[in-house]
Amino acid sequence: MTRRVAVHRVPMRHPADMASIEALFDGGALDPAALVAILGKTEGNGCVNDFTRAYAVSALAAMLARRLGETADAVAARVAMVMSGGTEGGLSPHFLLFAVTDAPGPATGAMAIGTAFTRDFLPEELGRMPQVMATAEAVRQAMAQASIRDIAQAHYVQVKCPLLTSDRITEAEARGATVATHDTYASMGLSRGASALGVALALDEVATDALTNDVIGRDLSLFSGRASASAGVELTRNEIVVMGNSPDWAGDLVIAHDVMQDGIDLPAMQRALRAAGLETGGGQLAGDQAARLVALLAKAEPSSSGRIRGNRHIMADDSDINATRHARALVGGVAAAATGRTDLFISGGAEHQGPDGGGPVAVIARRLAT
Repeated sequence: MTRRVAVHRVPMRHPADMASIEALFDGGALDPAALVAILGKTEGNGCVNDFTRAYAVSALAAMLARRLGETADAVAARVAMVMSGGTEGGLSPHFLLFAVTDAPGPATGAMAIGTAFTRDFLPEELGRMPQVMATAEAVRQAMAQASIRDIAQAHYVQVKCPLLTSDRITEAEARGATVATHDTYASMGLSRGASALGVALALDEVATDALTNDVIGRDLSLFSGRASASAGVELTRNEIVVMGNSPDWAGDLVIAHDVMQDGIDLPAMQRALRAAGLETGGGQLAGDQAARLVALLAKAEPSSSGRIRGNRHIMADDSDINATRHARALVGGVAAAATGRTDLFISGGAEHQGPDGGGPVAVIARRLAT
């Protein structure tokens, strides 16, 4: 038998809303036992105290435990549940569900998916080389699981990573350890950055000898064009989901990616759409093309220069609204204009994920029947 991946996109009325997912189960469209990963965009602030992420994970684990007759801990240990907080602007809260099943017949080449988990990290390891190296190894494991042997065919690597809290900092220092930062918000960026550099290392986008603790969060010329990392308080390990194409898989899905140079890089989004087989016509996806779009996933980050194509932006200067929230709204608007949809997985905080001020964009699409 050959493996195939199915992707379902369902709306979310609130972070614990399981109704649309359970409707898929009840209607026979999705077997809960086949789930390998769930990505979600929740409507929190995306910062340290965004508990909508943990709330959604808790609700998902409890629901799946009930459906599968397992404990919630057992479900959480097996299924990668990556919640990204923040649906600013017109972005719509939603879940993306990834299931793997056996397909009859030979492999035809199609989208593939693999998951892996690092060990739990000590607080003093976050944002530092131990997190980089452990992430790189987990990415390699996920690629092997997915039979993605060609690095060029790995198009998107989603990582959920931990952050530092006051309690975690205190615990480390009580043992005589030092942490990368005492700023809990800054720890999110360092954790995302270390995770992204781990992806870059696994995909041969950076060399091992270019990486040290000192470059993490500082040398933004080092980046992955395929990493997407989201930090949260709800875990202490990295959870990795690798998506790519493999000749060993079957199905009608394909994934492609491109790299945005800044937050208004519409051409990069359109290139990713075309690479996935969707015709843009230079504008918004038409109805028949939009119907074949399964998901668009992108990173958003304000440029450290404070400028976009020479013009000043105030994202980093706004003391009321966090810069990553501005960036998500900006990139979300560009992506919505490109696709005609608002249920898009736009994640903020792109340290070492694409060039400074830009970020990777990936498209999952359904191929035309032949």
